[in-house]
Amino acid sequence: MFHKYIVYYFIDNFDRDEISNLDKKINIIFRNYKISNLSPILKDLSIFCKKKHRKLFLSNNLNLALKYNLSGLYIPSFNKLKNFKNINFKKKFKIIGSAHNEQEILVKRNQGCEEIFLSPIFKTQKKQNFLDVCKFNKINLGNTLKTIALGGIDDNNLKRIKLTKAVGISSIRWIKKNRPKI
Repeated sequence: MFHKYIVYYFIDNFDRDEISNLDKKINIIFRNYKISNLSPILKDLSIFCKKKHRKLFLSNNLNLALKYNLSGLYIPSFNKLKNFKNINFKKKFKIIGSAHNEQEILVKRNQGCEEIFLSPIFKTQKKQNFLDVCKFNKINLGNTLKTIALGGIDDNNLKRIKLTKAVGISSIRWIKKNRPKI
Protein backbone atom coordinates (compact mmCIF):
# COMPACT_ATOMS: atom_id res chain seq x y z
CA MET A 1 0.00 0.00 0.00
CA PHE A 2 2.79 2.44 0.82
CA HIS A 3 4.75 2.21 -2.40
CA LYS A 4 2.69 4.99 -3.98
CA TYR A 5 2.82 7.34 -0.97
CA ILE A 6 5.37 9.87 0.20
CA VAL A 7 5.89 9.17 3.91
CA TYR A 8 7.15 11.62 6.54
CA TYR A 9 8.09 10.91 10.14
CA PHE A 10 8.36 13.66 12.77
CA ILE A 11 11.17 13.41 15.33
CA ASP A 12 12.22 15.74 18.14
CA ASN A 13 15.54 14.12 19.05
CA PHE A 14 18.31 12.27 17.24
CA ASP A 15 18.16 8.54 17.92
CA ARG A 16 20.41 6.64 15.49
CA ASP A 17 18.78 3.28 16.17
CA GLU A 18 15.26 4.61 15.70
CA ILE A 19 16.09 6.21 12.36
CA SER A 20 18.15 3.22 11.20
CA ASN A 21 15.20 0.91 11.81
CA LEU A 22 12.92 2.92 9.54
CA ASP A 23 12.40 2.11 5.88
CA LYS A 24 14.90 4.07 3.77
CA LYS A 25 12.14 5.87 1.85
CA ILE A 26 10.65 7.49 4.96
CA ASN A 27 11.55 11.18 5.08
CA ILE A 28 12.48 12.75 8.42
CA ILE A 29 11.19 16.07 9.74
CA PHE A 30 13.15 17.32 12.75
CA ARG A 31 11.19 19.69 14.95
CA ASN A 32 12.23 20.62 18.44
CA TYR A 33 11.33 24.08 19.66
CA LYS A 34 12.68 23.54 23.18
CA ILE A 35 16.38 23.34 22.29
CA SER A 36 17.95 26.77 21.84
CA ASN A 37 21.11 25.60 20.02
CA LEU A 38 20.18 23.04 17.38
CA SER A 39 23.49 23.22 15.51
CA PRO A 40 25.36 20.34 17.21
CA ILE A 41 22.41 17.94 16.94
CA LEU A 42 21.55 19.04 13.44
CA LYS A 43 25.13 18.66 12.24
CA ASP A 44 25.28 15.03 13.43
CA LEU A 45 21.77 14.28 12.19
CA SER A 46 22.43 15.72 8.73
CA ILE A 47 25.67 13.75 8.35
CA PHE A 48 23.90 10.58 9.47
CA CYS A 49 20.96 11.10 7.08
CA LYS A 50 23.28 11.83 4.13
CA LYS A 51 25.22 8.62 4.80
CA LYS A 52 21.93 6.69 4.91
CA HIS A 53 20.58 8.51 1.81
CA ARG A 54 17.59 9.76 3.75
CA LYS A 55 15.83 13.10 3.17
CA LEU A 56 15.88 15.43 6.16
CA PHE A 57 13.71 18.52 6.67
CA LEU A 58 14.06 21.05 9.47
CA SER A 59 11.09 22.74 11.03
CA ASN A 60 10.88 26.52 10.99
CA ASN A 61 14.57 27.43 10.63
CA LEU A 62 15.58 28.29 7.08
CA ASN A 63 19.10 29.45 7.97
CA LEU A 64 20.06 26.13 9.60
CA ALA A 65 18.37 24.10 6.85
CA LEU A 66 20.50 25.90 4.28
CA LYS A 67 23.66 25.86 6.42
CA TYR A 68 23.56 22.06 6.76
CA ASN A 69 22.42 21.53 3.17
CA LEU A 70 19.24 19.71 4.18
CA SER A 71 16.59 18.43 1.78
CA GLY A 72 14.24 21.20 2.73
CA LEU A 73 12.27 23.25 5.21
CA TYR A 74 9.04 22.38 7.01
CA ILE A 75 6.88 25.42 7.83
CA PRO A 76 4.36 24.73 10.62
CA SER A 77 0.84 26.12 10.41
CA PHE A 78 1.53 28.80 13.05
CA ASN A 79 4.21 30.41 10.84
CA LYS A 80 2.19 32.75 8.63
CA LEU A 81 4.53 35.72 8.25
CA LYS A 82 7.47 34.72 6.14
CA ASN A 83 7.52 34.50 2.37
CA PHE A 84 10.07 32.03 1.06
CA LYS A 85 8.98 32.17 -2.60
CA ASN A 86 11.55 34.69 -3.78
CA ILE A 87 14.65 33.11 -2.26
CA ASN A 88 17.01 31.26 -4.57
CA PHE A 89 17.49 27.76 -3.21
CA LYS A 90 19.56 24.87 -4.46
CA LYS A 91 17.75 22.80 -7.06
CA LYS A 92 16.48 19.99 -4.82
CA PHE A 93 15.61 22.11 -1.76
CA LYS A 94 11.91 21.69 -1.03
CA ILE A 95 9.58 23.75 1.16
CA ILE A 96 6.73 21.87 2.80
CA GLY A 97 4.21 23.14 5.33
CA SER A 98 1.15 22.27 7.36
CA ALA A 99 -2.35 23.71 7.32
CA HIS A 100 -5.68 23.06 8.99
CA ASN A 101 -8.06 24.90 6.67
CA GLU A 102 -8.40 26.61 3.28
CA GLN A 103 -7.05 29.97 4.50
CA GLU A 104 -3.89 28.34 5.83
CA ILE A 105 -3.47 26.47 2.54
CA LEU A 106 -3.40 29.86 0.77
CA VAL A 107 -0.78 31.12 3.24
CA LYS A 108 1.38 28.04 2.58
CA ARG A 109 1.02 28.47 -1.19
CA ASN A 110 2.16 32.11 -0.80
CA GLN A 111 5.12 30.93 1.28
CA GLY A 112 6.21 28.72 -1.62
CA CYS A 113 5.31 25.30 -0.22
CA GLU A 114 5.35 22.42 -2.69
CA GLU A 115 3.53 20.03 -0.38
CA ILE A 116 0.96 20.71 2.32
CA PHE A 117 0.27 18.57 5.38
CA LEU A 118 -3.46 18.84 5.96
CA SER A 119 -4.34 17.91 9.51
CA PRO A 120 -5.69 16.34 11.55
CA ILE A 121 -7.39 13.93 9.19
CA PHE A 122 -8.44 11.58 12.01
CA LYS A 123 -9.04 11.92 15.75
CA THR A 124 -5.86 12.33 17.82
CA GLN A 125 -5.05 12.50 21.51
CA LYS A 126 -4.22 16.19 21.21
CA LYS A 127 -7.26 17.26 19.17
CA GLN A 128 -10.81 16.03 19.41
CA ASN A 129 -11.78 17.99 16.28
CA PHE A 130 -10.65 16.38 13.05
CA LEU A 131 -11.39 16.63 9.34
CA ASP A 132 -12.21 13.02 8.38
CA VAL A 133 -12.20 11.97 4.73
CA CYS A 134 -15.12 14.08 3.45
CA LYS A 135 -13.99 17.41 4.93
CA PHE A 136 -10.36 16.63 3.99
CA ASN A 137 -11.45 16.20 0.37
CA LYS A 138 -13.69 19.29 0.48
CA ILE A 139 -10.92 21.53 1.81
CA ASN A 140 -8.53 20.03 -0.71
CA LEU A 141 -10.92 20.43 -3.66
CA GLY A 142 -9.40 23.56 -5.22
CA ASN A 143 -5.88 22.86 -4.03
CA THR A 144 -3.29 22.20 -6.73
CA LEU A 145 -0.44 21.45 -4.33
CA LYS A 146 0.48 17.93 -3.26
CA THR A 147 -1.33 17.03 -0.04
CA ILE A 148 -0.03 14.87 2.79
CA ALA A 149 -2.53 13.39 5.28
CA LEU A 150 -1.43 14.02 8.87
CA GLY A 151 -2.89 13.17 12.25
CA GLY A 152 -4.48 10.17 13.87
CA ILE A 153 -3.36 7.65 11.28
CA ASP A 154 -3.44 4.09 12.58
CA ASP A 155 -4.06 0.54 11.36
CA ASN A 156 -7.84 0.98 11.56
CA ASN A 157 -8.14 4.06 9.34
CA LEU A 158 -5.11 3.70 7.06
CA LYS A 159 -7.16 2.24 4.19
CA ARG A 160 -9.48 5.26 4.30
CA ILE A 161 -6.64 7.47 3.06
CA LYS A 162 -7.14 5.84 -0.34
CA LEU A 163 -10.44 7.76 -0.45
CA THR A 164 -8.56 11.08 -0.46
CA LYS A 165 -6.34 12.71 -3.04
CA ALA A 166 -3.44 12.67 -0.60
CA VAL A 167 -0.10 11.75 -2.17
CA GLY A 168 1.43 10.93 1.18
CA ILE A 169 1.02 10.34 4.87
CA SER A 170 2.78 11.58 7.94
CA SER A 171 2.77 10.20 11.42
CA ILE A 172 4.64 9.92 14.68
CA ARG A 173 3.22 7.13 16.80
CA TRP A 174 2.01 4.84 14.03
CA ILE A 175 5.32 4.84 12.13
CA LYS A 176 7.31 4.43 15.33
CA LYS A 177 5.18 1.45 16.34
CA ASN A 178 4.76 -0.31 12.96
CA ARG A 179 7.93 0.57 11.03
CA PRO A 180 6.11 0.22 7.69
CA LYS A 181 7.91 -1.01 4.59
CA ILE A 182 7.48 1.25 1.59
